[in-house]
Amino acid sequence: MTRCHFFVLHLKKLTTMSLDYMLSQFQERAANTAPIGGILKFEVDGQGIIIDGSGDQNTISAGDGEADCTISLTAEVLKKLRDGDLNPMMAVMGGQIKISGDMGLAMKVQSLMG
Repeated sequence: MTRCHFFVLHLKKLTTMSLDYMLSQFQERAANTAPIGGILKFEVDGQGIIIDGSGDQNTISAGDGEADCTISLTAEVLKKLRDGDLNPMMAVMGGQIKISGDMGLAMKVQSLMG
């Protein structure tokens, strides 16, 4: 195995770990938050995280299903948002976050971020 192959495999492993970490963070917050009233999908570095708040509680899963609102961003931007180091409105205006679909649902994301 070449160094390049090893690096790519290691990078994939880190991406998987960070997806698992992001899922656990969302699950922890979703358990203590009222249902968001729809299905929201985060596309983080090409990985899908589905938050289904259309029922009695918010459920979190990895995947690429249909959603009422999709928010696309990088893991770095998501971390900055979670830590309060980045203003969400400025990130949208600056193109760091792309939102499609139900904007009202997108506004409810803050309850799941902190």
